[in-house]
Amino acid sequence: MELKTFWTNQAIEQLEEIFEYYKLTANITVARKLTKKIIDRTIQLENFPESGSIEQLLLKRKNKYRYLVEGNYKIIYWIEEPFIKIATIFDCRQNPINIIIK
Repeated sequence: MELKTFWTNQAIEQLEEIFEYYKLTANITVARKLTKKIIDRTIQLENFPESGSIEQLLLKRKNKYRYLVEGNYKIIYWIEEPFIKIATIFDCRQNPINIIIK
């Protein structure tokens, strides 16, 4: 059964913040390219939902979080059939204990 990808509000906000940051610090082309790469990276999850590694820092949470890496970003998600829920986009250049899932 193929699962559908669902982006949480937090993940959408993070993606928008990434876009705005790169639009201001680089240019709109870079911002579009980077956010498109992040979005495109999640496409594999619909056919291979468990392809991401388990996020060790979130093991004590109710959901079993996994992640994919795209550039400097972790795409953190969990599986709740029939959906793959994108929880957040985390910049790996931060301290790992700053991962917050609302």
